[in-house]
Amino acid sequence: MSDNISYELQVEIMKRLPVKSLIQCRSVSKTWKSLIDSSEFAAEYNRHRTKMPHIFVRYDDLTDYNVRYVSILDDDNFPRNRVFLTPPLLVQIHEYYNILGCSHGLFCFYRADSISGTGKSLLWNPSIRKIVEVVVPDVTDWETYETVLGFGVCRETNDPTIVKITHIVSWGGMESASCIPWQVEIFTLSTGAWRRLSGNLPRKLVRFQFDSADDCCSVVVDGVIYWFATERNTMDGGSRNLIISFDITSEVFGEVNLPNSLAHAPSEHWLSMFKQRESLMVLDNVCEEDRMAYDVWMMEGGVTKSFTKSGEHIVEIVEGNRGHLVGYEPHSEHIDNLGIYGVLDTFFVHPYMETLFLLDHPTARSDRTMGNISGFD
Repeated sequence: MSDNISYELQVEIMKRLPVKSLIQCRSVSKTWKSLIDSSEFAAEYNRHRTKMPHIFVRYDDLTDYNVRYVSILDDDNFPRNRVFLTPPLLVQIHEYYNILGCSHGLFCFYRADSISGTGKSLLWNPSIRKIVEVVVPDVTDWETYETVLGFGVCRETNDPTIVKITHIVSWGGMESASCIPWQVEIFTLSTGAWRRLSGNLPRKLVRFQFDSADDCCSVVVDGVIYWFATERNTMDGGSRNLIISFDITSEVFGEVNLPNSLAHAPSEHWLSMFKQRESLMVLDNVCEEDRMAYDVWMMEGGVTKSFTKSGEHIVEIVEGNRGHLVGYEPHSEHIDNLGIYGVLDTFFVHPYMETLFLLDHPTARSDRTMGNISGFD
């Protein structure tokens, strides 16, 4: 930039640059590096990038069965602007990591070690190719207890947060007066430590529908994490589906009731959640002869949250043992062929935005005796 351009105008121009160009600008001068590395600029830049969404796709390639990661810019040229991503090295060299969640351009990978009783989370910003490793202690997967996790970024502090819930999975175990129904711990990146949360825990008869082998068993929208759960009816022995929420800012749990057709969905249907344009969406999945069809429900905000049905949404065409990914625009009902073919049931699709999260995080590694975090490029 010319010296004739004011510093204020330079800042405004930088806010509109893609992340890759912005990272290169850090090498131009100390002034620019100091600006870009500042928390104030990062926060402003992250807010501006929400208008430029990307689509993240992970799938097993049909040619060699290797896992592929693709980023597609969701603009007027969709789906032509795409790039293959290189996942974190630990994800490449170790056993399969599942994606716990995505928030503010950060993806949280997770894998548990049942032998050691610990887990490992990787916070990854694909835009700046930076990763932070977090040790998850005291992970349980027993007949009575299991560990449920959720990930999100606080809307007030912009602090990446992991929530760990140890709860009873055996209905019979809940009848024991000596058992502890819930234990909740919270990890924040700013402190680099776990702490116990007490009070305002979910009700005793609620059980999470969580499987650490599945991707995104939770969804975060505007700093609130959502999980599917089941509530047992002690009167007739039946159960119903509902959603448990956790507000990262206030650290308060809540419950969201589902429409009756979802709360008591037939066994041949299965439910899933995703985020679309800052709204929580619930899919009622139905497998037909040649495609996966979805009834889409959108949660509307307010004090009393409710769901409205927003029509059928097709995202995967089934062809033998392979899946063919397509993009569907509900307003125009236009379908785009993404040209992505993978092994059936291996697709993971999630919107995200380019941000500078983790840019200012130290890159020096540390072992567990020094703390819960290690970061590296």
